[in-house]
Amino acid sequence: MPVKKQDQVLVVCPHCGHQQPEPNSAFSTRCKKCGEHFRVQEVLRPERRAPERGPKQRRITCFECNAELEVPVSAESTMCKRCSRYLDLHDYRITNAVAKNFKTKGRFVVELKGYVFNTETIGGDVVIKGKFHGKLDAERSLTIYSTAEIKGSLTAANLIIPAENHFRWPEVIKVGSAEVSGELAANLHATGVVTIKSTARFFGNLDAAHLVVEDGAIVVGAMRIGSTTSRDRPALLA
Repeated sequence: MPVKKQDQVLVVCPHCGHQQPEPNSAFSTRCKKCGEHFRVQEVLRPERRAPERGPKQRRITCFECNAELEVPVSAESTMCKRCSRYLDLHDYRITNAVAKNFKTKGRFVVELKGYVFNTETIGGDVVIKGKFHGKLDAERSLTIYSTAEIKGSLTAANLIIPAENHFRWPEVIKVGSAEVSGELAANLHATGVVTIKSTARFFGNLDAAHLVVEDGAIVVGAMRIGSTTSRDRPALLA
């Protein structure tokens, strides 16, 4: 009885690139040119490799034209693709006295012994533990500790008072949202959500779009919850 000839396929040696016919069902073979072994099925049906991912990205907006940009998380600066302005992405950690302006999309931290004065500062995520005298705008978040001494004006997309810390402000604080885990004594106007954690103590009048109060929190003051207008002028402290 005649033996049926197996179907042949042309395979390429992964070592030297030589092409040679092999049975379609063959598992492995030896290259007739370089002598190296290779697996036929791996050559015929290569595993799909996941596409290589580039560096992690973060989204920022240009200070000047508000264009949205995507930049690598590790980047320390970039240029706006629309208006060609330089954008600082550095993180700053202030540990001594400094009198200068800052304008960064990065993190801006004033440590306990830090003192920033005669300044106009714009930062991405801002943390104040020391002294800050000037105009402050936190584009993403502003975290204030008990040791902070702030004079001037402040605005923030999200105000954070950590647990076991307190902050007092005599004027209305206008923010996007707020998360209070410590003690806040101030009148607060928020266009978004204000969250009063179980460890929090809030003393003041509150005007917010939405309010979340956890069990155990202490809230003293008038509450007005509903639609709010956009924040305009910052709070002032002489």
